[in-house]
Amino acid sequence: MQRNTQRNVTILSICQALAMSCLALSVTVSALVGKSLAPIESLATLPIALQFAGTLTATIPASLFMGRFGRRAGFTVGAGFGMAAGGLCAWAIIESNFYMFCAGSILLGMFAGHAAYYRFAAADTANEEFKSKAISWVMAGGVVSAFLGPEMAKYTRDLFADASFAGGYLAVVVFALLSLVLVQFLLIARPVPLKDKQSSRPWGQLLGQPVLILAVACGMVGYGAMNLIMVPTPLAIEANNLSFETIAFVIQAHVFFMFAPSFFTGNLIQRFGVLPIIGVGGAFILACIGINLTGQSSFQFWMALACLGIGWNFMYIGGTTLLTETYRPEEQTKVQAFNDFLVFGTTVATAFVAGFLFNIYGWSLVNLVVILPVGLVIAVIVVTERRRIVAMA
Repeated sequence: MQRNTQRNVTILSICQALAMSCLALSVTVSALVGKSLAPIESLATLPIALQFAGTLTATIPASLFMGRFGRRAGFTVGAGFGMAAGGLCAWAIIESNFYMFCAGSILLGMFAGHAAYYRFAAADTANEEFKSKAISWVMAGGVVSAFLGPEMAKYTRDLFADASFAGGYLAVVVFALLSLVLVQFLLIARPVPLKDKQSSRPWGQLLGQPVLILAVACGMVGYGAMNLIMVPTPLAIEANNLSFETIAFVIQAHVFFMFAPSFFTGNLIQRFGVLPIIGVGGAFILACIGINLTGQSSFQFWMALACLGIGWNFMYIGGTTLLTETYRPEEQTKVQAFNDFLVFGTTVATAFVAGFLFNIYGWSLVNLVVILPVGLVIAVIVVTERRRIVAMA
């Protein structure tokens, strides 16, 4: 059992690195490609917004499919979407077709929607004591993407004449193919048979758990805050006449700090508890906002997105760990689907709004609107922890 867990976590971590490299590349270049192809500048962030819409579209079907046919089958289908996405986006750039690029972005999002379940697959294969560490170690695979994604964007930028960044999307095809091969070696138990799922509690009882609501809220706010700030960052950097290399470097730092803390996030959760770590994550996001509001130098962009990455990591892994405490094995499919549908629904909304807010109201307002939701989550956590301490006294 232990060998299988180590094997599965290693494979899932590598797949995480490959999938996140594809997404890091997309975050680095999507708005720039969109700006060059879109009929109007305000649509520059539409492709990445549609990417998140693709993720949202895939979350529930992917969870239900994996619940019926298993994680390996689900991840295989997801890798197929990734290969199709990379090929279509590359062809769209070569043909200067904005709408084809949007379609490819949707497929890339569907790949991401399946890859989002790597962390839950790690939880499936681990015992209770190892669960938070397994989730963290799989998420830590994304550290590789901090270097691989943006660097791939830089080195393939001019691979095709008059088709900047098309080569990067061809790399997505290769990475997705590697993922498809690797997931065939997963050894994860088959889903709970359908007849055993009759004991699943009704939605009213599940949603009556304050812990479940808080877990979902942490994922929504953490991912939504990160997305709202991250999506227009390349445009903000370009607006300050900074180079594409600066954009790649800032995104690289952001992705690194999204996943590097994963090496110890699980240990921190075990030592201090999940709610304090989520609260610290919220504080890092507020620090990001403070830095962004003080100026727009390359160093400030770098520092802000580094803080944003750490904050997302603590809130996302913390929320995921908290969520696994709210369901029985026969309930995991529907609860995980419910969580990811709302989390990625938030990313879709923030991605669509981000471009509009930036182009109409500017960089400062993009940051200011994040303060309220993050502050509310921190306040709830503080109140919850105080009640817990009083109850233990």
